[in-house]
Amino acid sequence: MSILVNDIIYLVEKEFEIIDHTADVGVIAYGASVNQAFVNAARALFSLITELDNVEEVVYRDIELVAPDQESLLVEWLNELIYLFDTENIIFKRFDITQLNSTQLKARGYGEKVDSSKHKLKTGVKAATYHMLKVEKTNGCQVQVLFDI
Repeated sequence: MSILVNDIIYLVEKEFEIIDHTADVGVIAYGASVNQAFVNAARALFSLITELDNVEEVVYRDIELVAPDQESLLVEWLNELIYLFDTENIIFKRFDITQLNSTQLKARGYGEKVDSSKHKLKTGVKAATYHMLKVEKTNGCQVQVLFDI
């Protein structure tokens, strides 16, 4: 799979995997860069909520966040997406991160409003947590996050 981030195409073997944890669900997301790992973590989040194959990219939301460090930024990013899902009923499928450093993120998420005739909701995700949170930058990037369900 190839992913475009800031006009650079990255090839990645896998985007993410789901990990089991007592009473929660977690994901490990991979990327050639931190941007790509954050994108794949967001895709993993929404793959827990529904099948993404049926989601169209007809609406978008711009997101700007500031946090004290990159781990906190990952949690804030995912929780903002959960908030938009909960308050505006938007399922996001694609994400473009235009700025990401250790304390700031600017991105645009594309998706559509939940349509019960199209989207079968699978898992209710309440929040991204700090438990077992990791952002590792060796040979690309790998992030791990657990969600409260």
